[in-house]
Amino acid sequence: MGKLIYNSSNRELDIDDRTLAHLRIAIINKLRRGESFALTWEHGVANGSGRTTLWLNESIPLQFVFSGNRQPKLNRLWVEQLLMSANSTAGLHYVPEPDETEEFEGD
Repeated sequence: MGKLIYNSSNRELDIDDRTLAHLRIAIINKLRRGESFALTWEHGVANGSGRTTLWLNESIPLQFVFSGNRQPKLNRLWVEQLLMSANSTAGLHYVPEPDETEEFEGD
C-alpha cells in the first residue's frame, strides 16, 4: 500500500501501488504542463467513508511513496481515462482499471 502525501499535511492518502503508479503518471503530466486541478479520493467504508479533495498545483510539494520496489507495467488506457477525469469540472477521481491488451512501461 503506497501513500500520496500532499504539501506538509499530516493527511496521507493510502493507495495501492498499482493505482498510485497510474495516478502518478496522470498527475505529473498535468503538473508538467502547468495545469492545476482537483483530486478527489473516496476513503471507503473501512476508513470511515467520506472523501478528500485536494487542489493540486505545481508549486505545492507532492510525494508518491510506494511500498514495493517494482514498477508495474502501466495500462495506457487507464492513464488516459485518469487524465480525462482530471480535465473534467469534477477533477481527477478514481476510475477502475480497464482491460487493455497493449500495455507499456513508463516512468
